[in-house]
Amino acid sequence: MLDGIFAGLSTAVMPINLLMVAVGCFAGTFIGMLPGLGPITAIALMIPITYGFDPSTGLILMAGVYYGAIFGGSTSSILINAPGVAGTVATAFDGYPMAQKGQAGKALAIAAYASFSGGTIAAIFLLVAAPALASVSLSFQSGDYFALMVLGLTAVSAFAGKGQVLKAITMTLFGIMLSTIGTDPAAGVARFTFGSMDLIDGISFLLLAMSTFALSEALLSILRPTKDTRSDEEKALKSLGSMKLSKDEVKTMVPVIGRSSILGFFTGVLPGAGATIASFLAYGMERNLASAKEKLQFGKGSIRGLAAPETANNAACSGSFVPLLTLGIPGSGTTAVMMGALISYGVQPGPRLFVEQPAVFWSVIISMYIGNVVLLILNLPLIPYISRLLALPQQLLVPFVLFFSLVGVYLVTFNTMDIHMMVIAAAIAIGLRLLNYPMAPMLLGFILGKMMEENLRRALAISDGSISFLWERPITLVILLISILFLSAPLIGNLREWMRNRKTVPNDGEL
Repeated sequence: MLDGIFAGLSTAVMPINLLMVAVGCFAGTFIGMLPGLGPITAIALMIPITYGFDPSTGLILMAGVYYGAIFGGSTSSILINAPGVAGTVATAFDGYPMAQKGQAGKALAIAAYASFSGGTIAAIFLLVAAPALASVSLSFQSGDYFALMVLGLTAVSAFAGKGQVLKAITMTLFGIMLSTIGTDPAAGVARFTFGSMDLIDGISFLLLAMSTFALSEALLSILRPTKDTRSDEEKALKSLGSMKLSKDEVKTMVPVIGRSSILGFFTGVLPGAGATIASFLAYGMERNLASAKEKLQFGKGSIRGLAAPETANNAACSGSFVPLLTLGIPGSGTTAVMMGALISYGVQPGPRLFVEQPAVFWSVIISMYIGNVVLLILNLPLIPYISRLLALPQQLLVPFVLFFSLVGVYLVTFNTMDIHMMVIAAAIAIGLRLLNYPMAPMLLGFILGKMMEENLRRALAISDGSISFLWERPITLVILLISILFLSAPLIGNLREWMRNRKTVPNDGEL
């Protein structure tokens, strides 16, 4: 193993590979900032460019683009509430409110430090435990994945304010309903498409995320009638603010980064999970762990709410390389494209890669740490220039957001029906937001709904239609029990509060 690590280190520090790390990180960061253009598109474009490269060099370049795009996607989420990539949707929940308060510089600095820390910790985990984690990943069965999806869905209470758990659950169910539109994965027949061929493949997550956040936010800013309030908000948005973090803020971030790095990395290790789910789970975990006073800050510019998803999504990027390199199973859509590229290079990812081509295996892992350093060096000095986006007047910023939202989604499918669906979805989102319904649970339900259905059907098929798979394996049972605990936590909290209030109210005999 040590020989392989030294071979990977000597490969990673070659001048051409260091240059590819820097180029990949810069290109990925820029692409991640543009709403609609994600790492999959960027990596697909890089494949023809890398054909003449050594497999290690090509994979290092694509890896740099991958975590660079996740790193850069936080910028548009924080500044204009338009997530550049799906993995940074949760970043917008508290990053954008911080920018509205005139703390855009601090929000971008927190995102940079959290991303660097999460990526670095995950790269160390990957270096130490990659071969062992492959067997852990293999031990998960369909029933365990189903339970994991249920656990993710029960985290909806994290996105709900006081007294809004029912609204959050309603929106989660709405998201699950939307995820069923399209072709039935088992039977192969169209469902809920209303005869439209444009809905055969279902609704795009990018479409839903951009319409419910960026597009609806831009349209809401037009509809807001109070000029004085808007002028104050615009003034705050144009202020970069200090990028320095106080000791208390650093103390708040450190444990969050530690927890979210571990959660994000292990979520990324599971095939099919990825950065988006990791960021939502980390946000939910921090919201559930927060005190009653701290919970009130979530959604309004909480440091914990910003640091958690930013740490987790970068940690998950590194974690997703575990199943790719050790099992030959892509851990996310982006690593699936990378797997195709590796095969085209004549490299077969899987258990034998660790033995047959250790230089490729270890050089990619070591380059991740180098890449995170490059990203931090690139992004921190650029924050004052990036934040100039805020100096744009609303008359220019709103059309800018509308343009990138609509064109970004159109460039993915080249289907005008998606534009129509975006406008309809944005109109519905505006109505729901005015009624104080949270959007995040709907996206969570949409993301996890498809995977939950697929794994449930697979588990039922394996157990001959019996639901005994729910308690036969200890890991499945434990995850489901934790889910029940999460779901009942708000009810228990309300019951305790009612009992406390009942004790403080004097009875009739004391009046």
